[in-house]
Amino acid sequence: MGNPDGARGWEEQRQGPVLRRRDQVQPGTTDQRLLDTEGDSEWVHTDPWRVMRIQSEFVEGFGALAELPSAISVFGSARTPQDTPEYEAGIRIGNALVEAGFAVITGGGPGAMEAANRGAREAGGISVGLGIELPFEQGLNPHVDIGVNFRYFFVRKTMFVKYASGFVVLPGGLGTLDELFEALTLVQTGKVTRFPIVLFGSAYWSGLVDWLRDTVVAQGKASERDLLLFHVTDDVDEAVALVTKETSR
Repeated sequence: MGNPDGARGWEEQRQGPVLRRRDQVQPGTTDQRLLDTEGDSEWVHTDPWRVMRIQSEFVEGFGALAELPSAISVFGSARTPQDTPEYEAGIRIGNALVEAGFAVITGGGPGAMEAANRGAREAGGISVGLGIELPFEQGLNPHVDIGVNFRYFFVRKTMFVKYASGFVVLPGGLGTLDELFEALTLVQTGKVTRFPIVLFGSAYWSGLVDWLRDTVVAQGKASERDLLLFHVTDDVDEAVALVTKETSR
């Protein structure tokens, strides 16, 4: 409850760590508002409530993935058709990662993600899908054995990096590029260490690599050594060797 302070001349209220004064004092107590069966439901859309949901997503993600063995995150387009070399490459990469002793983490969707999950599952390994709530949500693909769905991209991104020892990035769109540059930035700034990143498919990635070298680096927006933060290959065995060589299990 608010209490007037004669010395200060204003009303003051303490709600746990929060201090309210003057016209910011609220009527009633926190317990009263919690137990009141009537009232405005807009509180479920406020920032403090969102913080709790964000916290719960971190807790659920950590709880689901904490006991994973060493893992590699595989990214790629959700639009990759099944009857394409890219999809087949995803299967082979998922299979080879499991044979190398790693779990496989993807975004849990269709296309290239499904291919990597399928390869991991068919090889008898651990197939993980980290989904995201989207307007065009398609759900987790049937080859996911451990799945977690997230509301918030930034929570999901944390899981991709925290529980993986490296990234394999197949051809993909904006979401794939987002994850790629997020990882590159984390390595460049030293936020993560010993985190190999492999781009699979030189024909697809060559234009981006050329732009980074001939424009970004050439104009001094990045360092020449930043081009060493990733590898490009067309060979599945080489991709797996590159992405796993710096890991410790």
